[in-house]
Amino acid sequence: MNVAIVKYNAGNIYSVVNALRRMGIEPLLTDDAEQLQKADRVLFPGQGEARGAMEYLKARRLDEVIRDLKQPVFGICVGQQLLCKHSEEGDVDCIGIFDAEVKRFQPEKHEDKVPCMGWNSLDVRCKMDDGRCDELMEGLGENPYVYFVHSFYVPVCEDTIAIADYILPYSASMHKNNFYTCQFHPEKSGKVGERILKNFLEL
Repeated sequence: MNVAIVKYNAGNIYSVVNALRRMGIEPLLTDDAEQLQKADRVLFPGQGEARGAMEYLKARRLDEVIRDLKQPVFGICVGQQLLCKHSEEGDVDCIGIFDAEVKRFQPEKHEDKVPCMGWNSLDVRCKMDDGRCDELMEGLGENPYVYFVHSFYVPVCEDTIAIADYILPYSASMHKNNFYTCQFHPEKSGKVGERILKNFLEL
């Protein structure tokens, strides 16, 4: 399988590379439009600041390339946020796959720390007509725990397939057409994260 990872000015991309290597996949890390277009699967991971990331993507027209991809695409952490229409982080318009606005966490009490950092459980939403969960979330068990590091969040919306709760409920994972996302880091989430990556590769 030909798996490509979008190369842009974001941190933490190599943790996803290493996770895929542990699964026997040697991914291609690239910002070349043709390589991304012909890949079987595209991952769009990373940690970073939304405005700087979008400036890099737009300068290379990668925002258009990503928007037009037809194969399964997986946005992770800031990758999820950049697939939304706008982010409060830098007040920047993003790629626009999901009709959602990325918001900054606003602490409501003393113990609310920003960034949100650590393990949290997922409430997996049953969205299929027969009551099944989304295919990305299959086989995770009840209230699986995954690892988060983020200061911004996507509100719960019609494309949400899993919810986490920190200060307020928000989108931990989303799915629309061929685009799948996680706000958390599957590559740092043990067996649960490995299963999510496996589910994505097997779509």
